[in-house]
Amino acid sequence: MVLRGVVKKGAYFDSVTLMMVGRDISSRPGLCDAAVVMGTAENKAILQASGLLGPELAAAGDADLIISVKAADEKSAARGLAEAEALLKEGARRPGREEGRFHPQSLEGALQVLPDANLAVVSVAGRYAGEAAMGALRRGLHVMLFSDNVPLATEVALKTFARSRGLLVMGPDCGTAIINGVPLAFANAVSRGDIGIVAAAGTGLQEVSCIISNEGAGVSQAIGTGGRDVKGGVGGIMFLEGLRALAEDEATKVVVLVSKPPHAEVLKKLGAAVPGVGKPVVAVFLGADPKTVSGYGMTAAATLEEAALLAAALVKGRTPESVRRRLAGRDMEIDELAARESLQVKKGQRFIRGLFSGGTFCGEAQIVFRGMLAEVYSNVPMTPFKPLADSWKSQGHTVVDLGEDAFTVGRPHPMIDFSLRNRRIQDEARDPETAVILLDVVLGYGSSPDPAGELAPAMNAARKTAQEAGRHLVFACSVTGTEKDPQVRSRVAGALQAAGAVVLPSNAAAARFAGCVVKELEKEAQPVA
Repeated sequence: MVLRGVVKKGAYFDSVTLMMVGRDISSRPGLCDAAVVMGTAENKAILQASGLLGPELAAAGDADLIISVKAADEKSAARGLAEAEALLKEGARRPGREEGRFHPQSLEGALQVLPDANLAVVSVAGRYAGEAAMGALRRGLHVMLFSDNVPLATEVALKTFARSRGLLVMGPDCGTAIINGVPLAFANAVSRGDIGIVAAAGTGLQEVSCIISNEGAGVSQAIGTGGRDVKGGVGGIMFLEGLRALAEDEATKVVVLVSKPPHAEVLKKLGAAVPGVGKPVVAVFLGADPKTVSGYGMTAAATLEEAALLAAALVKGRTPESVRRRLAGRDMEIDELAARESLQVKKGQRFIRGLFSGGTFCGEAQIVFRGMLAEVYSNVPMTPFKPLADSWKSQGHTVVDLGEDAFTVGRPHPMIDFSLRNRRIQDEARDPETAVILLDVVLGYGSSPDPAGELAPAMNAARKTAQEAGRHLVFACSVTGTEKDPQVRSRVAGALQAAGAVVLPSNAAAARFAGCVVKELEKEAQPVA
């Protein structure tokens, strides 16, 4: 294996161009991996962890461009570097704006075009995002802060200022929101209705809003806060402001709260605020003690699916018990399906390999596996499970968030670009102990326009690899989306089923199915007394 790289002093390109070039180069013959990024300290640290930071790249500065390739031989490496530079030059020459249209270069210019705007979406490098967001707040605009790598102190300052002005700061690292029926960033085309959502989890918000819509209910507002908001360092500033906003919103009849377990002090603040909401509040704090959550006056849900179904039931005048009976019956069906599928799996196959594009889904799968599996490894482990020794290599039962920085440097997010996950699927297929490959498929605006077309060939190739070795792979998938999404949920689910996947109605259901398959395999492996 050959690692080669070059530094281009003072060569700046936007992140989308860099990600697309990196993706194109990675797929070229003879290249195993590639990254095309700016030379920030954060990017260099990620390159180092990914095995892509050669000694010639260490001195690159923030304003320098890094091109790094890992190739089978010197000739392939040289060709990869040359092709990357050619693609960058081609992108720089390509016209990016329509002739005759005014394209604002500043917030002031944008407000001249849209003087009635009341929300700004900020997506710039983290070190500059705080200044841009504060500029919007000072002009009376709510802010969706898509940028990541924003310092904690900056986040707190922005949110404290916004609260004093009656404004929302959704983020930083907020990837999903639906405001007045308008999907922002990674969001779905859901029906409008009377369920409001506050979420510190982007794909969690997508899953809940889609299931609500698919149940025949609808969403009034879906407010993202960024994942750090519910932690002690921020103190739930925007989570509480979002709850207050939905309490005052006449169109909202039921509220759903979505996050990992909030810091104890944040949970207390939420508990103190709930009685004043005057509306039912459903909370899915993934991994939190349900008795504690219920003690604060909220209806506790264990999974994203349960939270969505509870909210839909409440607006239709049904009871939480009806939802729980429904899920119990459905789980029995999953158990039976898993027992049948396990009969095809060969002796020696025993592990789940979960490859997730959504970080929340990776966490939810681990919650489902509690009580089912003794030991699970992850690059983002949740108690009681363990960290992977190497994020790029599975061990035992493994669930991986492929949206983490180590995997996304110089690449589009895995909801957009399936190439890395497809390569990982092949790696898992070659492992004789892999029994189930667990996948999430997320539809909506910003996601891959043809996810089934991306996944099906990789699944077929993996299944062929296993069959040639006398093994059978089980693919378990969930599809987060609606019929109104550009990709059309039923069309994607049908294509995945045609490719041999077992498609379940939710991420939680898919995780349970995977867990049940390997539990059946454990039974079969036990010696007869």
